[in-house]
Amino acid sequence: MPPEIVPYGSWKSPISSEKLVEGVVRFGDTVLDGEAIFWVESRPEEAGRCVIVRRDPDGETVDVLPPPYSARTTAHEYGGGALTVAGGTIYFVNYEDQRIYAIIEESTPQAVTDKARQRFADLVVDPRRNRLIAVREDHSVGEGEPVNELIAVALDGSGSISTLASRFDFFSSPCLDTDHRRIAWLCWTHPNMPWDGTELYVASVTENGSLSNVEHVAGGDEESIFQPVWSPDGSLYFISDRTNWWNLYRRELTGNIIPVTTLEADFGMPQWVFGMSAYDLASPELIVARYAQHGRDHLVRVDTRSHALSHLTIPFSSYDAIRASSTHAFTVAGSAQSAPALIAIELDSAQINVVRRGSLSKPLEDYISVPEPIEFPTSADQTAHGFYYPPRNHDFAGPADEAPPLIVMIHGGPTSATSQVYSAKVQFFTTRGFAVCDLNYRGSTGYGREYRNRLRGTWGLFDVADAAFAAQYLASLGKADSNKLLIRGGSAGGYTTLAALTFYDVFAAGASYYGVSDLSLLADDTHKFESKYLDQLVGEYPAAKKIYDERSPMHHLDQFNRPVILFQGLEDRVVPPNQAEAILHALQAKGVPVAYVPFDGEQHGFRKAKNIIRCHEAELYFYGQILGFEPADTIEPVEISGEYDK
Repeated sequence: MPPEIVPYGSWKSPISSEKLVEGVVRFGDTVLDGEAIFWVESRPEEAGRCVIVRRDPDGETVDVLPPPYSARTTAHEYGGGALTVAGGTIYFVNYEDQRIYAIIEESTPQAVTDKARQRFADLVVDPRRNRLIAVREDHSVGEGEPVNELIAVALDGSGSISTLASRFDFFSSPCLDTDHRRIAWLCWTHPNMPWDGTELYVASVTENGSLSNVEHVAGGDEESIFQPVWSPDGSLYFISDRTNWWNLYRRELTGNIIPVTTLEADFGMPQWVFGMSAYDLASPELIVARYAQHGRDHLVRVDTRSHALSHLTIPFSSYDAIRASSTHAFTVAGSAQSAPALIAIELDSAQINVVRRGSLSKPLEDYISVPEPIEFPTSADQTAHGFYYPPRNHDFAGPADEAPPLIVMIHGGPTSATSQVYSAKVQFFTTRGFAVCDLNYRGSTGYGREYRNRLRGTWGLFDVADAAFAAQYLASLGKADSNKLLIRGGSAGGYTTLAALTFYDVFAAGASYYGVSDLSLLADDTHKFESKYLDQLVGEYPAAKKIYDERSPMHHLDQFNRPVILFQGLEDRVVPPNQAEAILHALQAKGVPVAYVPFDGEQHGFRKAKNIIRCHEAELYFYGQILGFEPADTIEPVEISGEYDK
């Protein structure tokens, strides 16, 4: 049967808003303990509770964290690194009180640390001295920024804490060698972010637990080090971007540093959260690693002796959270046709076993829009990258004389990246008749340090230009209607969205999720981890306040005449609600079509199922009202202020 001709945007989709959260989990920390794997999954259907799950070698899978406990740290606000397991004992940071707890032999969780204004991450068990090593973010120090340190927590019942290393603004990635006699860690200082410049240190651990022979190994202001890992043979592996690309290196027992990989590819990732793992040692002779090249991830085995790489030929294009044992590699993997899932790969045969699916809804082949990588010209005679998803629905087609509306999607960060992995969020729109451009604007990761650094001093310029140029490029090819170009993004992507609607006469409307409207407000009121981030992206504040104002939509409302819908969590500490509310009131005063959808109990990124559902329905409804189409879905209306063609 031929498809029915229906206006773009009005197609009936098999992906309802409820299916976006039905049986969906977001994967967090993964940890191996012997042959058992533990992981954290955030469940929207449980209001975003982060549950620890264990899978035994025989395949039995069981939740090991009872409600109301939730394994989630708020260190750096973004968290990560809230779980570790050793000898069957589970240690985790509980979201509600940010204390470390232990679960011994499936007992009720027992608090390890006292109630205090402290946050912990990157937990490491030191069995030789009966303690935990962790990063602490101490908010009990009075006025000013919290203090970050590398600390040890006694496990003798006292909960006493001793400081191992300090003097830097940030710490991450502590790891002990197999004898528990040496430790490595990363640290960095303002205004660097971990992808700008980090330093790798090693030290001896004395029998009383203090550190001695502290030695700087690698890194600095212009070198980003990622994920140190000790080998059983005593050498230390890490990732560095000293040659423009994040590649693997080994520090020998002699102190010599040897490159293990030399690809024009990124083995590392931006360290937005603790506990990230882009590779692991299956043995002293074998590393399992992922790397990103041309917007696609690859999974490889690396021979540590010959440095030869062999690709694992498995049907995925995105990999994260890699752990390895002597027989298996575990990773969260996805592809253009499949949502992320935690999988186990038998190293000898490359046989795949799905440990946990990220979604119970299986993508329908006849409705999946497969991305096409694009590279397009942009400002300053440079090029930028992205993925184009054409509208696709087996049952419907648009009018022959029309091109589809296009949504340019802007990832957060802005130092981050999008990938070719199946996204129900993207398919929600493509199955309704929208085209989507998922953009890796200049500054995105996976294309080398030089491409990443192009956003230095140019945030609000290059990212915004790339969004506009991408939309116009696709419209020029007939892949989008030039009068129906839309833009949406969250956090930093929300800022780019608002800036594009202000400074370019390209987009018909947009959707901003907890986006920044005034860069000065963000510089004045944000958390420690990002408090100097804009110094690199825009300029040192407040000396460069004029530049901040020049790039802030709030200071150019005379140019802001495009409709926008604003979504905001009312407990957001990264981008507080005053950002969205300022733009709301200003546009209301101007009579520009604007809608505001706030959520109680949500922070930076929405975790509750009902709110995720409402966001997508409200955004679709808003686009329909502005562009003049009727969605096939039954949607609760959104209140829209201002004048528009109803």
